[in-house]
Amino acid sequence: MKYKRILLKLSGEALMGAKQFGIDNDRLKQYAEEIKLLVEAKVEVAIVIGGGNIFRGVQAAEGGMERTQGDYMGMLATVINSMALQSALESCGVDTRLQSAIELKQIAEPFIRRRAVRHLEKGRVVIFGGGTGNPFFTTDSAASLRAIEIDADVILKGTRVDGIYTADPEKDPSATRYDRISFSEVYEKGLNVMDMTAITLCNENKLPIIVFNMNKSGNLMRLMEGEDVGTLVDL
Repeated sequence: MKYKRILLKLSGEALMGAKQFGIDNDRLKQYAEEIKLLVEAKVEVAIVIGGGNIFRGVQAAEGGMERTQGDYMGMLATVINSMALQSALESCGVDTRLQSAIELKQIAEPFIRRRAVRHLEKGRVVIFGGGTGNPFFTTDSAASLRAIEIDADVILKGTRVDGIYTADPEKDPSATRYDRISFSEVYEKGLNVMDMTAITLCNENKLPIIVFNMNKSGNLMRLMEGEDVGTLVDL
């Protein structure tokens, strides 16, 4: 395997599958089976998942809700998605731990870095829910922060497109894909990879990001085996 310890960042919207809202169980099962293959190959896997399929704090703020309140609601949405993914993984026989940045002791451990690392060393998948635990930060920022804290080798950002393009490929058919791009180019070109807080964290800590299509079956394992899948962002 190309990497020993990874942080997989999944969007909440990806869990919708063909639905307009909520969680598609078939998509959840597909993700769980792909992650299981990595665990069987002795890769240490941590996961951060968004909550956009359930609630978005930014949209709530646009509708007049206080931004802080909306963001906390969004964090709880990520916990719901994390619990769903935990259940899907355990149904596949994968030992899983959920850690939350917000205290929810009936359903999740608190985030404790040393404990998270120990779980990973024992072959358990660790899901980080609740974002960073702070309003005004996205789950992209949470993924970057947790990846740095657990000393991950790379962030794998699973999306519904197969990498980073010069423009939105779903809107502009002439958009071309980058195989590799530097952090400075992401800044200069204003590319929508992750939010700037997340990109800056990764840049300052020399943590590479790979953006790839998680919905294409087998992509995750091909990427881990060193195939040219998605777009690599590094120094």
